[in-house]
Amino acid sequence: MVRVMTWNLWWRFGPWQERQPAIEAVIRAEQPDLIGLQEVFVEQDGINQAEALGRSLGMEAVVGELRFRDGLAFTNAVLSRWPVEWTGRFTLPDATGRPSHRQAVAVRVAAPFGTVLFVTAHLDWQFDASATRQAQAAELSRIVAEHRPDPTTGFPAVLTGDLNAVPHADEIRLLTGARPPAVPGLTFTDAWEIAGGDRPGHTWNGANPYLADATYPNRRLDYVLVSWPRPKPVGSVTSVQLAGTVPVDGVMPSDHYAVVADLRT
Repeated sequence: MVRVMTWNLWWRFGPWQERQPAIEAVIRAEQPDLIGLQEVFVEQDGINQAEALGRSLGMEAVVGELRFRDGLAFTNAVLSRWPVEWTGRFTLPDATGRPSHRQAVAVRVAAPFGTVLFVTAHLDWQFDASATRQAQAAELSRIVAEHRPDPTTGFPAVLTGDLNAVPHADEIRLLTGARPPAVPGLTFTDAWEIAGGDRPGHTWNGANPYLADATYPNRRLDYVLVSWPRPKPVGSVTSVQLAGTVPVDGVMPSDHYAVVADLRT
């Protein structure tokens, strides 16, 4: 079994210094093998949030491209329990195909059961930005298609992230095969759809006190997706759950809940 996690860490918003120990405590309790992180902060001359978490948790950290503004960067990252053999950093497009400020981080790791391609991304957030998210989702499919192991024999690719779209949105349907895929012969299984049962899985949830004044409704925005085709039953989802849903020592870790999924090896 491999345990994967995705979590938007809410950069340096809210009580960010108090939130850091809470974030670490949740990850430590869940014991994931691979983590996709979004809204990671990096100080130009100081703390790298992902690397600090990796050191504390005994995981290797791979951080996305750093674009500093006023000494701070806002990026994605991957944490891995296993050695990272290859890293890719990719700029995602906007609706016109031009480079956007959004990006993806991809790694190939040497897991005990073979090579795993693990990707994390953070797509544009605006309600009316579906066209941009569709372009970004299509690019993620192309990244996976180019860098995954042989889909007839290898472990399937795992795509994670805050995709800022609900499951019935065109951009998610593009990935899950509910509409023609961007790359013929490549679609993804939504872990929550397989193992979430009748639980809504809202990762953006009005029960979170940070969202008391949010204009968004409750939404499932964060995903663990597993590529198809794949050799049965490798990569099949056995369980999925939310994490970071309660305060740690009185502090909510983030404005998003994390998604944690167990996949068969």
